[in-house]
Amino acid sequence: MKRVWVAEDPVEVPTKTRVLDALLAGQCQVKMACGGKGLCATCHVYVEAGGEKLSPKTPREEAAIQMLVNKKPTSRLSCQAKVLGEGIKVRVPTGRYIESTVELESLVGRRAEGNILHPVTGIILVEEGKIITRSRILELSAVNVDVAEMKARSATLVPAS
Repeated sequence: MKRVWVAEDPVEVPTKTRVLDALLAGQCQVKMACGGKGLCATCHVYVEAGGEKLSPKTPREEAAIQMLVNKKPTSRLSCQAKVLGEGIKVRVPTGRYIESTVELESLVGRRAEGNILHPVTGIILVEEGKIITRSRILELSAVNVDVAEMKARSATLVPAS
């Protein structure tokens, strides 16, 4: 068993477990819009310690990370990174990923409690504190297309091992 720190909380997982599974075991809310196949940003994490104790980045993961607007040198996709050693600490980027503009419909007229993020690129769609308007949702209709394209690609891939 290896210990992975999710924010400030330790989670015990078997060796070669995906960081994603540690996040889920730690009760972290993760969307996995692509089904854990390394195509989207919804499981993106920053590795704050122990990055060398994770499996190497796959070409698929590298390509997905390059699309992220909020990437850092320590960025990883938690669905692709596997725990190989002790002392890994990860942090989930702040904000809420959406999978479709329908998710925002129920929030029309409210202020965004946190940044609302694009599920493929991580770009901020609605800034924290801004009022979510119906016209803004119409402007974001391309998100639905981006997600549909990503899910179509995802259906043709097997999870990276």
